[in-house]
Amino acid sequence: MNSPLIIRHAVPADADAISQLIHRVAGFCTVNPSGEGTEMFFSSISAQAINSYIANANFLYLLGLFGDTLAGVAAVRDARHVFHLFVAPVFQYQGIGTALALRAIELSLAASPSETFTVNSSLPAVPFYARLGFQPQGPGVEDNGVAFVPMQLAITDLIHSLPQSLS
Repeated sequence: MNSPLIIRHAVPADADAISQLIHRVAGFCTVNPSGEGTEMFFSSISAQAINSYIANANFLYLLGLFGDTLAGVAAVRDARHVFHLFVAPVFQYQGIGTALALRAIELSLAASPSETFTVNSSLPAVPFYARLGFQPQGPGVEDNGVAFVPMQLAITDLIHSLPQSLS
């Protein structure tokens, strides 16, 4: 990519594009490749649901863009839980997920200091979150057709990764 990654807050007009991006990679989260039993999950990533998260003060929703191209999204709920972090397949393994996660955590900590962050990581994303300092908090879980590992990050384990403004 010739243009730099731009991270900005999502607005309601972004909801459809966000939903489409998440739907493209949602199969990594589901137990059954057919999507059977995942109705609640897919309902939670509809454009209507995404729009409600963007409008909700308890959510921070960020976009990662190259020009006008949506590369990834990150959302934090209640300033301490990574709710969504998805990167379009063509942009994976380029540091976009890391940049989005760190920026979302940084902004959340600035708004509401916390000692820990949590995430329900998809199984393939566990190594990614482990590199950020998240630790598994138990075995994998299957709920409503979605498989995940509950993980937690002690902010003191992340400080060295954050921009100088927070360290």
